[in-house]
Amino acid sequence: MIVCICRELFPSSRCLFMYRDVVAVAKSMYRVSMVAPFARLGYIVGYLSGHVNKVMAESAGAGGSDFCVRNDNDLSGGVLLYAVTTSMYLDMRRRGLDISALRYEDLVARPLDMCRVLVEFCGLPASLVELGVTAFDVDSQKNSILSKSSLGRFKAPQLTPEKKAKLNELLKKFSLPMIDEPGILEGTLSCYQ
Repeated sequence: MIVCICRELFPSSRCLFMYRDVVAVAKSMYRVSMVAPFARLGYIVGYLSGHVNKVMAESAGAGGSDFCVRNDNDLSGGVLLYAVTTSMYLDMRRRGLDISALRYEDLVARPLDMCRVLVEFCGLPASLVELGVTAFDVDSQKNSILSKSSLGRFKAPQLTPEKKAKLNELLKKFSLPMIDEPGILEGTLSCYQ
């Protein structure tokens, strides 16, 4: 696993896992699938068979058989991606890897405070806080197919009560927080403490 290799090569480095609200991930991934052919193919084939999701999870380093789930709506692929990455993070923590998490929504809601938390956590100079905050004014994917303007052309799918019930079944399978629950993962850094 890449995190273990990085820790071995750079023992004083800090490992962070950034995550978002599960519904935001699902909607975002759907829009990404509209501009990225490989992602679109994954969505389409995932409707036919859960095997494609299993193969993609295995290629990411997760136990594939758990992820042999067929996409049954336009948000399930993103929820499955969330489940894969979040399960891997939680597994690394359970195995004793020194890794913490950062919640994207906290970073956006309170950029100055969260940048302070981050630079302190990483042992970086406090003078970098303001520079970090200015990064929020820039589209990190500008001039790419994943730019805000490119993805903004596509309407995000709606979360209906039926979809929510199905997606919560999937999240429950992986012992992850349900939609509409706080969803704060263990080891999450916060400025709210």
